Amino acid sequence: MKEEKIIVLDYLPNGYSGMKKIEPIIQAIGFNYFTLLELVANKEVKINEEIKINDSEKIKYIRRKLSEKDLTNFAKNNLKEVIKKIIKMREEYFIKFFNESTRLSIRMHKLELIPNIGKKHVRLILSERKKKPFTSFEDLKKRIGLTVEIEELIARRIIGELKEKEKYYLFVGHFPTPASFKR
Repeated sequence: MKEEKIIVLDYLPNGYSGMKKIEPIIQAIGFNYFTLLELVANKEVKINEEIKINDSEKIKYIRRKLSEKDLTNFAKNNLKEVIKKIIKMREEYFIKFFNESTRLSIRMHKLELIPNIGKKHVRLILSERKKKPFTSFEDLKKRIGLTVEIEELIARRIIGELKEKEKYYLFVGHFPTPASFKR
């Protein structure tokens, strides 16, 4: 399970205060697994910049994996928008989730784990996807009658998973194929 690409959440050219060895630090989120990482930079990077993890020109090495509480305040404030950007870029993957996800148990469907999606919306989604699979967030939103952006709902779920407040993990830490939604 390796990230191939990251998006910069914060860049600290002089590292953290109190570091013994002054190194330029990048706090970033992975594109595929939403892994929070701390990296040492070889050269200056920009906030929200997308970087391939093996780009030795920009990244010296990965220092460690981070938890959400390890992020700087700037990175925390930037997190939701960056996650929404990733979700938009990976729209096809998330639409497959809505088209192919299944039940967690007899009483609960995986779709119910998305904020603001209750049993009524789940029944509607299941009914609509039988007629015709969803093709985009806009299609899903229109056919289900949601007033909130789908990216916003998924981002809220991902942030909850990053804060380790969730019992089930849908998106953080793994990049399941659509077939694995059917466990």
